[in-house]
Amino acid sequence: MANLKIPSLQHLARNWWEDPTKVKRALLNLAKNSPTFNYEPLYGAVRDMLVFGQPYEQIVKGLHRGVRRPDVLENYLGVVPLIDDYFDGVTTTFVQAVDRRYYPVSQKLLVPFHPPVIYGAGGHVYFPWFSFWRANPIVGERLSLFVTLVEEVLLQDPDLEEAKFNILDFSAPQPGQQRELNVIDTREVERVSAKRKSHMLAIFAQGYSLAEKELDNMAQPSSTEKRDGDTDDDDQPRLFPPDS
Repeated sequence: MANLKIPSLQHLARNWWEDPTKVKRALLNLAKNSPTFNYEPLYGAVRDMLVFGQPYEQIVKGLHRGVRRPDVLENYLGVVPLIDDYFDGVTTTFVQAVDRRYYPVSQKLLVPFHPPVIYGAGGHVYFPWFSFWRANPIVGERLSLFVTLVEEVLLQDPDLEEAKFNILDFSAPQPGQQRELNVIDTREVERVSAKRKSHMLAIFAQGYSLAEKELDNMAQPSSTEKRDGDTDDDDQPRLFPPDS
């Protein structure tokens, strides 16, 4: 049975729709077709570049040694050169992880936000957000929603409120093409208004609740479903025991 995971802020924005039933379908599809790998090794590569100055060639060798699936390795190797180009020549004064935070979408839904790294360089604090989707990156109002929510989280921390927040989009321009790096300066992204944000989050929360209910219903047997010969006698063995 598929599990409905609480999405990240980025997944929230990407799977937002004006209709809560479309949000529900997007979340159910994500639950039933969840990725079979993650991009955590690439975050490790970024930290190795910034903290230890590890050269590109060593990072590639490490990926070849540690990644057994050819398709996953190919995916990583399509991104690492772009990461290396972006950070080439950057001299950092500090590099550190950022504690996980949570955004209250509703009273019952707290969405995690976990920036992989921040760093200082040239007298500024930089907060790069990595978007590793090959296709269908966040654009338009969804991008505005994401940036608005992240900015709210950052402004809660006085150490981060002045950070330069860029989104590093590693998607491919067209299907079948190689990835390219598109650096989005979030200062140029329009924010959604407080009223519009509240409306969008309410729709998402409703869609999430609908997805939860549908998965719960799929996991529970119907009261009318019985095998031939089943009765309502409590002494009879049931198809689905109470604790199943």
